[in-house]
Amino acid sequence: MELELRHLRVLCAIADTGSVGRAAAALGASQPATSTQLRRIERYLGAPLFERAASGVVPTCFGVEVLAAARDVLVRADRLGRRGAEDAARAPRVLRLAATLSPVLPGLLDRARRQRPELRFTVSSVYRSSDIVELLERGGADAALAVDYPGRELRHSSALACRSIVTEPTSVALPAGHRLRHRPEIALADLAAETWLLTPDDGAGWHAVFHDACAAAGFAPVAVHEFLGGRLELQELIAAGLGVSVVRATTRPLADVVVKPLAGTPIWFRQLLVWRRAAMSEEEAEALFGAAASAYRGLVAGPGPLRARGTRAYRPAAGESGPSAMEP
Repeated sequence: MELELRHLRVLCAIADTGSVGRAAAALGASQPATSTQLRRIERYLGAPLFERAASGVVPTCFGVEVLAAARDVLVRADRLGRRGAEDAARAPRVLRLAATLSPVLPGLLDRARRQRPELRFTVSSVYRSSDIVELLERGGADAALAVDYPGRELRHSSALACRSIVTEPTSVALPAGHRLRHRPEIALADLAAETWLLTPDDGAGWHAVFHDACAAAGFAPVAVHEFLGGRLELQELIAAGLGVSVVRATTRPLADVVVKPLAGTPIWFRQLLVWRRAAMSEEEAEALFGAAASAYRGLVAGPGPLRARGTRAYRPAAGESGPSAMEP
């Protein structure tokens, strides 16, 4: 046999109670089993550990040495156990976050980490919102930032929850020397002859939304080039005069690009927080949503046209189903 912590506890119980029978009762074992255990330990150690006395049993000289070592080992083991439990209790809670190319993401992470320091995040970049929903549905992520459009809300099962961070107006980005650059806002119809740089379909209906808005303005785009890249590269192409593009209201233009509101705001989109109900508590979801809304407010906090574009509220047309008017 090899000595284990349970053997040391038997020895300490016998010494503390002064009786094999009382030790057995304290340990929830039978007296014969405890006596057998003691004999096995004494055979392993090669000498008696207890001797009979008028009041019961007392440790032998060798037993006193063994008991001192046993108590020291048990105290150390108990400390290790408590430390392990405390470390487990302090272990960070990891949330897997998926996100589109959202300007809200950096601010969300910064605020969420400061407000809920026990949370840690892993982030996966996913372009299509429909792919984000699929990822959440199969348990590949816990929460996500996604987009959709009024009247084309993302579909998902009851296993997911969805909350709108903001319904945001769109703008148009033009080269700084464009003929319409001095207008405070630009009608979509006035851009009928332009070449458009269009980002790929986002799985939420972006291409249909764009072409429907153009049709409502009375034209079909004469030239559309699909562009897949970052916001900086898109603006560099616009600055070079290769086309114009619909952009988010919170876009901060380069020196050779101007961003103008679209008159009448023919295109809106929603920024969403979506999460798996089983993966996050209500408190965690509320913390993430608050961090996302605060991050958006930070993007539009300054004075000037950015604030005016970014905080304009969406109001559904009469009879239209969709999100209610809201601001972040």
